[in-house]
Amino acid sequence: MVLRAVCFNFSFINLKPFSMEPGKDLTKEQKQRKFDVRYLEMARIWAKNSYCKRKQVGALIVKDRQIISDGYNGTPAGFENVCEDENNITKQYVLHAEANAITKVAKTNNSSENGTLYVTTSPCIECSKLIIQAGIKKVVFAELYSKHEGLDLLERAGVEVVHLPDQEARKHNRDQ
Repeated sequence: MVLRAVCFNFSFINLKPFSMEPGKDLTKEQKQRKFDVRYLEMARIWAKNSYCKRKQVGALIVKDRQIISDGYNGTPAGFENVCEDENNITKQYVLHAEANAITKVAKTNNSSENGTLYVTTSPCIECSKLIIQAGIKKVVFAELYSKHEGLDLLERAGVEVVHLPDQEARKHNRDQ
């Protein structure tokens, strides 16, 4: 059997930069914002997997536009899926969504180094430490956590922090 290479000259085709909307070219920043909005929407959907009643939080770790890990707040593997005690106080051993996503990626051959974390609520101080140690370089979130120390720590460590509130995401979706 003889294999022949066939080459075609397509230089006559005028290729334009990738656009997410037909007939509409977006800047690099606009494209990234569009992806940020979409991944944050996906994190919101993932939060619905949580058994926690008081607050459901979802997280995704994305690298090179691929989701490499996900997490939601809940109890450790093998525990009952009850996050709150009889007084509606969150149990001490409940894991945050960010911690679940980071520990999940640690069990794989993937690396979160230089990745982006999309999380529905801004990280607490403990999760921020994990984010820094995991090499995550950008955090995109929708809601502010009651304490802001985690955001302060991320910024101090040079992690890019993007607050994309729900109303801004909805406006962005309408504009696009």
